Amino acid sequence: MNIHEYQGKAVLKSFGVAIQNGIVADTPEGAVEAAKELQKQTGTGWFVVKSQIHAGGRGKGKIVGSEQRGVALAKSIDDVKTIATNILGKNLVTLQTSATGKKVNKVFIAEDVYYPGETPTKEFYMSVLLDRAKGRNTIMYSTEGGMDIETVAHDTPHLIFKEEIDPKVGLRDFQCRKIAFNLGLSGEAFKGMTKFVAALYKAYEGTDSAMFEINPVLKTSDNKIIAVDAKVTLDNNSLFRHPDLAEMRDVSEEDPTEVEAGQHNLNYVKLDGNVGCMVNGAGLAMATMDIIKLSGGDPANFLDVGGTANAARVEQAFRIILKDPKVKAILVNIFGGIVRCDRVAQGIVDAYKNIGDVRVPIIIRLQGTNAIEAKKIIDDSGLKVFSAITLQEAADLVKKSVG
Repeated sequence: MNIHEYQGKAVLKSFGVAIQNGIVADTPEGAVEAAKELQKQTGTGWFVVKSQIHAGGRGKGKIVGSEQRGVALAKSIDDVKTIATNILGKNLVTLQTSATGKKVNKVFIAEDVYYPGETPTKEFYMSVLLDRAKGRNTIMYSTEGGMDIETVAHDTPHLIFKEEIDPKVGLRDFQCRKIAFNLGLSGEAFKGMTKFVAALYKAYEGTDSAMFEINPVLKTSDNKIIAVDAKVTLDNNSLFRHPDLAEMRDVSEEDPTEVEAGQHNLNYVKLDGNVGCMVNGAGLAMATMDIIKLSGGDPANFLDVGGTANAARVEQAFRIILKDPKVKAILVNIFGGIVRCDRVAQGIVDAYKNIGDVRVPIIIRLQGTNAIEAKKIIDDSGLKVFSAITLQEAADLVKKSVG
């Protein structure tokens, strides 16, 4: 589950990570009040107005129909109101959004931490995530902060460092010092970075997160180390242990169809293809999508109805798939292990009749427990459905359906 920058910073702060202070607002008037309050707290005179959407590249992105950037410097409270007015309620387009962008419902009014001083500021990149190949948490960092890390990795891979964490002992002090050393820091900045790394890793583990990405981590002109941004992905499987974090979910940032599927306990991910697929089991889903590709189609979704594919769940799955106007055919591929194929077949027939006007062909492959009975139910239904026994038969029917 993704959360907004302002939420991620609140989480970081609770674990002792130094952050760029700010206050969230959802109206231009609220943005002005936030700026005034921030001015009282920090004494800042300049502010940064930051769009809050679940996408990166906000600083380079633009509001639809204008030259307004998604992140902008405000040199006065009046500027805060003007920029917030230009952003709130509008769509922001970045490299990580669609062409239509995402609607900005909130802005984060933050202090300007790039204040002048005797020494220059410096931006770093840092993230914490799991290296699945090695089974270890890894801190990835670079001296080239503020840039797309993919560009840094491609053009200057020698500037990307990794520190693996042994799960038996956790992050050690010498590793924090090593990171600060590799970033070229000394004195107070060196000490600040070691504390920053330790607190960041504590936050990552303490929240059962999938990823923390801070870009940039800033060394200010007075040698403080702070998080200027925060991209946090929480592990959905651990949210039951963190109800306070689960409450941070913003469903307005998610695909409405995926949200609806989740309400029915369906594992659904929307894709850009033309063949809807309904399966039980992630492995079978991957194989089914491969079959669709090999047959000349493109998967329109990943949808796993799970081991209890009863009539109600099947009907909801059909309704969700059919909401996609790109779908030209639906492939149902169910293996009956725990679930009986004849019950699934009856559920498909009942769902078809309840939905009514189904205008796309449905190819059904049911294998496993009571598969023969299931095929008879499908064949005798009189509905516009096609049954298949082998994957090749299913692929041929898909190919015929999508042309």
